[in-house]
Amino acid sequence: MRIHAAARFAKAAIAIGALVVSAAATAQANPYERGPAPTTASLEASRGPFATSSFTVSRPSGYGAGTVYYPTNAGGTVGAIAIVPGFLARQSSINWWGPRLASHGFVVITIDTNSTFDQPTSRSRQQLAALDQVAALARTSSSPIYNRVDTTRMGVMGWSMGGGGTLISAQNRPSLKAAAPQAPWNNSTNFSSVTVPTLILACESDSTAPVNQHASPFYNSMSRNSKQYLEINNGSHSCANSGNSNQPLIGKRGVAWMKRFMDNDTRYTSFACANPNSTRVSEFRTANCS
Repeated sequence: MRIHAAARFAKAAIAIGALVVSAAATAQANPYERGPAPTTASLEASRGPFATSSFTVSRPSGYGAGTVYYPTNAGGTVGAIAIVPGFLARQSSINWWGPRLASHGFVVITIDTNSTFDQPTSRSRQQLAALDQVAALARTSSSPIYNRVDTTRMGVMGWSMGGGGTLISAQNRPSLKAAAPQAPWNNSTNFSSVTVPTLILACESDSTAPVNQHASPFYNSMSRNSKQYLEINNGSHSCANSGNSNQPLIGKRGVAWMKRFMDNDTRYTSFACANPNSTRVSEFRTANCS
């Protein structure tokens, strides 16, 4: 009887040990995982699991103005994302992304450009300058985001000419982990050198940046990265902007893309990669997304 009991105890100890090793291996495999497992409801909601706060950058360096949104209770360090608006536009056109992304565990800076007339190349430079300033603020002891940013995990987003600038940023800074241009506009359609995972959010009825001249050729030119093309059915040029009814769908896809590729969080893979099968989507293409 004692031998049987000892054997059972040994088996139980081995099983518990295996669970501990498995849990440790999982944590080691992805130290960037933050928050609960995602659901459709949690990703479509206007806010994620973390509380957020924000501050205005008092001395923007290389760009017009900036607002930083950050999670207050995510624990550890998180990645950072810079978001730039389009021609003639200001932060108000894209600032809905700030608290939304921050509440899922990112530090986010939305910016105004030096001039609302700035072209995509200039917008890219300012976007990357904003990311660099976030990194500097994360090293400044008086900053609210001191020691909160993992500067090896950076991403970019932008709308219209800001979307074109986002593609240029992905092209020029391959260390970026993810990009998500929205209704992108750019004079060049060749982004074949991009290796950064890129989600292009397009608007079917876009008369400012027609998809067959901009978003679609941009997507087609890329072959070295994980990529995706999601086109909003009958969407105008502002189909992804603040206050738009497409925010549940676009927000879910944008958050999932950043979580999957900036945090390497495979819990978001299906939300980032699968066909949304929504009547709001007129066209969907993807490659190398897993």
